[in-house]
Amino acid sequence: MTKNESPFETPVHPSVPRRLGTAGPSVFPLGLGCMGMSALYGEADRAESLATLHAALDAGVTLLDTGDFYGMGHNELLINEALRTAPAAARERALTSVKFGALRTVEGGFTGYDGRPEAVRNFLAYSLQRLGRDHIDIYRIARVDPDVPIEETVGAIAEAVEAGHVRHIGLSEVGADTLRRAAAVAPIADLQIEYSLISRGIEEEILPTARELGIGITAYGVLSRGLISGHFTRDRALAPGDFRGMSPRFQGDNLDRNLGLVEALRKVAEGKGVSVAQTAIAWVLSRGADIVPLVGARRRDRLAEALGALDISLSAADLAAIEEAVPVGAAAGDRYPAAQMAHLDSEH
Repeated sequence: MTKNESPFETPVHPSVPRRLGTAGPSVFPLGLGCMGMSALYGEADRAESLATLHAALDAGVTLLDTGDFYGMGHNELLINEALRTAPAAARERALTSVKFGALRTVEGGFTGYDGRPEAVRNFLAYSLQRLGRDHIDIYRIARVDPDVPIEETVGAIAEAVEAGHVRHIGLSEVGADTLRRAAAVAPIADLQIEYSLISRGIEEEILPTARELGIGITAYGVLSRGLISGHFTRDRALAPGDFRGMSPRFQGDNLDRNLGLVEALRKVAEGKGVSVAQTAIAWVLSRGADIVPLVGARRRDRLAEALGALDISLSAADLAAIEEAVPVGAAAGDRYPAAQMAHLDSEH
């Protein structure tokens, strides 16, 4: 390792446990993003969701990622049930990562974010009750509240850490400056942010800053909501309320362009005898030991496919072929609709 090289950039085997920054816990190298079991991708099968959660725990997955606004608390209650009915050893290993702060309407709309200290304490109390646990392992505001300094929000979570209700502080979709301001208040375990072959915006400034500060990355959207999974087709019918129905990357010519990238990636994957999804996940795993991909599997077969990425080692030639198939900046369309992009501190 050279003088200026981050230890997090030293290659490690994909299946080796990873630490979330210098302040966070050691976790299984893949986490399970549970949102789709309750919201934004159409109706989910409850029995299959629980079976998938149990299968993840059985496979050694430790990090379960959720948000108190996923299905208006439904997702936290689902995780509660899965943990209550899991073997004791798996239940004890499980770590909960919870996002809070989103304000909702009865109809399911989003009206903003609340990061006031009193709101932090309120959201936390409800999450602990729904999860049936006496603490949350990593707690983070989903989006920065533009009316509340990040120092105040993080300070309130730090008080919850001191009280034993939270173990570690996380952040979500924040930029480099906000990362620095938050880290000056209290130790930050990880930044949860979108990172994939077609969402590489963090590489320029955010990722280097996180590494400088010893903050890990939990990468969501590693398959870009199924877009680069190898399973999405141009004629796929989306259920009412499916987020992808309004996502710019899934619209018109953008979709055609992006699926063309997937076909180029498929040739690389077939050359290695693995799936497109496994290749995309393995690429994220290869980016550093401080990065833990979150896979949004809602079914056991998709989970099994994702776990298969841990058996893939990408050579320099493999990485070059992947980058040639999906060059930086090649994706068409923003990762969120304009109104939601405006809420992303990471994009400003």
